[in-house]
Amino acid sequence: MRQFAYLGVLLGCLVCALWLEPVLRVNVLRRWRRLLLTLLPVLVVFVLWDIAAIAAGHWTFDPEQTTGVLLPGNLPVDELLFFVVVPVCTILGFEAVRAVNRWPAGDEPAAASVDRLTVGPTGESPAGRPDEPAAAPAAGSAAGLPGEAAAGRADGSLVGPAERSTPLAAGPPEPPRVAAGPPEPPRIAGPPEPPRVAGGTADGADRAGDRA
Repeated sequence: MRQFAYLGVLLGCLVCALWLEPVLRVNVLRRWRRLLLTLLPVLVVFVLWDIAAIAAGHWTFDPEQTTGVLLPGNLPVDELLFFVVVPVCTILGFEAVRAVNRWPAGDEPAAASVDRLTVGPTGESPAGRPDEPAAAPAAGSAAGLPGEAAAGRADGSLVGPAERSTPLAAGPPEPPRVAAGPPEPPRIAGPPEPPRVAGGTADGADRAGDRA
C-alpha cells in the first residue's frame, strides 16, 4: 500500500477542493474547454522540465512511494497526475474566493457581470433562481396598449386590439365651467339729504318777513 502514497496525497487534494464546485457553483468543471486550455501549457512546460531534470540526475522518485508506472523519459505517472490535480485544485480555490467576494474576472459579458455583482455568485438572475419561471407580462402588454386592460373571449383567451370591432374610448372631454352670471354692478349712493332745521325758528322768521 505504500506505493500508493503519492496517489493518496493527490486524492486528498481533490477531496478538499472538489466540494467547491457544487456548493459555491464556481463552474470550473462545467467550463471544461477553458479548463483544458489552462492545463495544457502547465502540462507541456512542467513535464518537459521534469524529464530534463530526471535525465540530468537533479532528482529522482522513490519507487516504494509511487506506482512504478513510468512514462517516456522515466517520468512516473504519479508526477503527471500531480500536474493535473494541483492546478485544478488551485483554480477551484481561486474561483471560490472570487465567487464569495463577488470579484469580476473581467471576461464576463456586460449583462452577466452586472447580474453577478448585484445578485450573487450562484448564477441567479434578477428575477430569481434559474429554475423559477419568469413573471407573467402585465395586462397592458397583452392588450397591446400601455395601461389598457386585456379583453377576453368566452373561452378565457385574450383578444388583441386588431380583433376588436370598436376601439376603447375614454369619452368626450368635460366642457369648461362657465361663471354663474355677470358681476353685480357697484351700488351708487343718492344725493345727500339736506340738514333739517327746527320748526319754531323757521316759522318765526317767515312770520317776521310777512309782517314787514
